[in-house]
Amino acid sequence: MKWLSFLHFYQPADQQRDILEAVVSQSYLPVLKTINASKFGSQSINISGSLLELLDNSGYHELLDMFKKSLEEGKIELTGSCKYHSFIPLVPEAEVYRQIVKNEETLEFYFGNGFKKAGFFPPEMAYSEFLPGMLEELGYKWLILDEIAYNKEEVFPSGNSLYRIKDSNLAVFFRNRRLSNLVMSAVVRSKETLDPAIKDMLPNKYVVTGMDGETFGHHRPGLESLLGEIINSEEPYSTMSISEFLNNNSRGLPVETVTPRESTWASSPEDIERGSQFLSWLDTSNPIHGYQWDFFKFVLDLFYKIPESSENYDMLKSKMDIAMSSDHFWWASAKPWWSLEMIEQGAFRFLDIIKSLPGISENDVSTAQKYYQLIVSTAFEWQRTGKVRQMAKEQNEATRIPFKERTYDKGGHQKGVWEAFIHLIQEEEKKAVKNREYEKAVLWRDALFKLENKLDIYDMINAIDLLRLEIGNDEVEKTLNKYTEKYHKIRGGQPEQRG
Repeated sequence: MKWLSFLHFYQPADQQRDILEAVVSQSYLPVLKTINASKFGSQSINISGSLLELLDNSGYHELLDMFKKSLEEGKIELTGSCKYHSFIPLVPEAEVYRQIVKNEETLEFYFGNGFKKAGFFPPEMAYSEFLPGMLEELGYKWLILDEIAYNKEEVFPSGNSLYRIKDSNLAVFFRNRRLSNLVMSAVVRSKETLDPAIKDMLPNKYVVTGMDGETFGHHRPGLESLLGEIINSEEPYSTMSISEFLNNNSRGLPVETVTPRESTWASSPEDIERGSQFLSWLDTSNPIHGYQWDFFKFVLDLFYKIPESSENYDMLKSKMDIAMSSDHFWWASAKPWWSLEMIEQGAFRFLDIIKSLPGISENDVSTAQKYYQLIVSTAFEWQRTGKVRQMAKEQNEATRIPFKERTYDKGGHQKGVWEAFIHLIQEEEKKAVKNREYEKAVLWRDALFKLENKLDIYDMINAIDLLRLEIGNDEVEKTLNKYTEKYHKIRGGQPEQRG
């Protein structure tokens, strides 16, 4: 099986120096050293143009040289994206187009011919219907989306077919959520434990994973060693960049035409059913999001009135680009992501642009100040009154239901599912005691206690994932098929959302 590995590297354009230093030392340097020392395979990587400039301006030239070396040796390919990580479905198409082009220019500046336009990563894997036509016009051949964008109920993309977007020649590769989350959540930390957990995938021609580069070493200390084992694997899988697979290994695969649905790699089926698949960036029940997007439109409309011949136009455009990043909207979601600092910073960027516009009226400045105050004062009130904690709690309660409620309490066949699942855990506990693996026995004992008392919703690593590792996915799926389908359906997004 070919493992098509995709890594996304991103930090805000004005990331604090101490945080950047930690990310570089804990993640970027170890990951690039691992890639450059690898003997096999190649990786598809997205590194935003804004991050390249940030690394350059912060003096991380050794890291930039490592990226160049990886490109020259064919160990990585670079994908296109939006330079400042704008959220494509909610930003004007003209701005999306411009940011994609600006990102290409930045990649070409740093890597010259090393950047070969082929693949595209939409920030947050956020898909909008206008994107395929734009990407084809710009010369891209494929894009990567999360499997939830595959618009087939209760069916997942196959690792034995290629997919092309309807009315285009653009290929789309769907990220396997289960495998990506299995690695990112650090449920497995070595190839020895990873391989048995994915043995059901191995007959496939290929599988795609998409993960933040910062996962390895920064979010999950020590996990870069697993990345090295995956990259250096020859059997039962080997890694390969998406473009290499598309060009050299996809011949003969059946091609399915698809119409992806608007979604992100954090969307859940329930989000999509409610029409709130962009919840973390635009929640209609969140007044802060409303103020932020109204402020954004107000600033952009005024900026469009400035002639390009204006003396400080380039400076203003640069400020507008940075202000268009998705970060401050995401940090205002409170479901569960929250940062007063990032919220204020985003609002201040808008206010600063308004104050910098030539010939701006006092009335427009006053309106901008009111938007700023609404955003910041509302955020402080939420923080002070505990509303943020309450919103995060409600989000968890809405998306994480105790297993016992979904099985035993429903009666009938679901009660049998509960009994089968408990039996599996009890058998593993007995086996651990017999083998004198007492720590493991305690783990299974605690899992039973949590399930019985409906405390399992607080576990990031859940019992079913542990069972996959112990007895193999086939056995678990055979016994708990109906349960696992519902369980996967309710758990959307990145593993941090289950934290």
